Amino acid sequence: MTTPAQDQAITAPEMDQNIIVLDEPIRRGTQVIDQFTLRKPSAGELRGVSLSDLLNLDVTAIIKVVPRISLPSITEAEARAMDPADLVEVGGKIGSFLLKKSIKAELSPAT
Repeated sequence: MTTPAQDQAITAPEMDQNIIVLDEPIRRGTQVIDQFTLRKPSAGELRGVSLSDLLNLDVTAIIKVVPRISLPSITEAEARAMDPADLVEVGGKIGSFLLKKSIKAELSPAT
């Protein structure tokens, strides 16, 4: 039997799949962020956001959620300034977090 913490633990391969490599790095003073990791949000981290908006890649919804689930944390202002291609990738990853494992398995090409 596993503990809740073990159930929620993210393995290294899963974490690698959640890395967003930016076409246009984010500049924060002298720091340059060229990639960051997204983690699966909890229900509470999705408060105030319509799930259908996230699944439809609504820019406002994505920008609201990104600071809550990014490591290092990306601010709303930084998310608003992101390259559109990068924002679409982020939105797609967030949308994939909302799907059940069984649905993801059906959508994945057979290997």
